[in-house]
Amino acid sequence: MSVLSVKHLLGIKYLNEKDIQLIFETADQFKEVINRSIKKVPSLRDITIANIFFENSTRTKLSFELAEKRLSADVINFSASQSSVKKGETLIDTVNNILSMKVDMVVMRHPNPGAGIFLAKHVKAAIINAGDGAHEHPTQALLDSYSIREKLGDVAGKKVVIVGDILHSRVALSNIFALKLQGAEVKVCGPKTLIPKYIETLGVGVEPNLQKALEWCDVANMLRVQNERMDISYFPSTREYTQQFGINRHILDSLQKEIVIMHPGPINRGVEITSDVADSSQSIILHQVENGVAIRMAVIYLLASQIK
Repeated sequence: MSVLSVKHLLGIKYLNEKDIQLIFETADQFKEVINRSIKKVPSLRDITIANIFFENSTRTKLSFELAEKRLSADVINFSASQSSVKKGETLIDTVNNILSMKVDMVVMRHPNPGAGIFLAKHVKAAIINAGDGAHEHPTQALLDSYSIREKLGDVAGKKVVIVGDILHSRVALSNIFALKLQGAEVKVCGPKTLIPKYIETLGVGVEPNLQKALEWCDVANMLRVQNERMDISYFPSTREYTQQFGINRHILDSLQKEIVIMHPGPINRGVEITSDVADSSQSIILHQVENGVAIRMAVIYLLASQIK
């Protein structure tokens, strides 16, 4: 059996193209499983996984939990907002206490960039990064690429524009790494204040005009504005943002071709995307959600196969 080149999934930047293809091929098999009447496989009956979320998350947490249960793993859920972390316990102490319960794998979301990397150096368990601050969100990027592959047949050679709050988005950074690794062309589009200064060093183009970006691309990945990460105002008003960087049906119909619309969720309907676009046949948003379970099953399964 093929194995991943890594023992943890800390970020896309630590993977190679073979790793991504292996994850996709494994996800193809699990996608068949989750569309059967009996949606479980006994693959990980002897594996215990702890989901440790230091930030609120509904969709990612549910998706991971469902993936773990479909693989028959034992699951422990830990929410830091109701925990000893509030009493001043350190990250390592928290995780070591959980690992002393004989946990094999930790899925962690944390507000600090690099938290997963730090943890991987200090604890004996496979670590999956479920989002670390504005740094990376590797499983989201994998499911996004997988969804493009499913819809368009391949990622290589496709033109993808990521629209919105690039500066605060871990989804954007992970997507850029994943798409470039697979041979896609990538541009970003958004308010100047929300485009990082270093972005072009990643081999990414900047297109400030949404209409031009959409005319160029095959796929538009619409990000929401991450108000919770903003300590200052990066643009005058939500209304102005929507006028310049929001997609509606009229804009889509004005294009000479049909493009694919994606969104990592949760959607701010009427801000970055209108309901008639989000719910249209060009949108693959619900496919992304379904593929998220298959991709996370694949990642967990492949990492668990390396646990001695």
